[in-house]
Amino acid sequence: MSEPESAPPLQFDTAVPINAPSEAATSAPGVTCVVCQQTITDEYFDVNGQSVCSRCQKPLANHAEVPRGFGVFVRAALYGLGAAILGAILYYAVIAITDFEIGIVAIAIGYMVGYAIRLSTGGRGGRRFQVLALVLTYWAVGLAYTPIVFKGIAQREASSNASASSQPAPTEPASADKPLGPGALIIALGIVLAFSFALPVLTVFGSLPGGLISGAIIAFGMRQAWNMTGSPPLVITGPFRIAPPLASA
Repeated sequence: MSEPESAPPLQFDTAVPINAPSEAATSAPGVTCVVCQQTITDEYFDVNGQSVCSRCQKPLANHAEVPRGFGVFVRAALYGLGAAILGAILYYAVIAITDFEIGIVAIAIGYMVGYAIRLSTGGRGGRRFQVLALVLTYWAVGLAYTPIVFKGIAQREASSNASASSQPAPTEPASADKPLGPGALIIALGIVLAFSFALPVLTVFGSLPGGLISGAIIAFGMRQAWNMTGSPPLVITGPFRIAPPLASA
């Protein structure tokens, strides 16, 4: 019969605490900010389900705020107008060289207009800037079509004049061409502007079913501009306090 195992000898030199807290329990709790990657130990904000410290929350809130004021909108309109004119020149050059509509160019126009407007607003957006970008992108495509249509009209008139010149016509007294006055010039510019706005719709419905491709190209560019000038969808809640570490028993 084996002898029972002897119990370990008692010792009184070292005190061993009961329920000694582990290293993880004694360390202060905290979360990490997704922006600056710093540990937060006091309070934090929830931004779209992500923890953000109070220092990084303020720039995010300002970035999501829609710019106010008439001056900001005018500056955005000027920036967007310049980008729309440059985009129309680019689109016309591509069509004139390749004799083909390339959809990615319309998307590039939307990107140019959207980027210019966001540049003017400091990277912020809003519904009124989206509408502005939408209109300017649509107009840029119509502006690119305008010289092509005028060129076709001029060619048809030249051919009709050439056929009419083969037949004798009654002589008429020559009249000197008078330069356009300021009023007539403004009216002419207004007509060209209205024509450029109506031209995309006339192009789509005047060349069905092939015009559906042109309509899709315009829609792609407008969607690009709309998405780029919208305000970021941020849902910010807080602040939330971080609980202090539990006291050891």
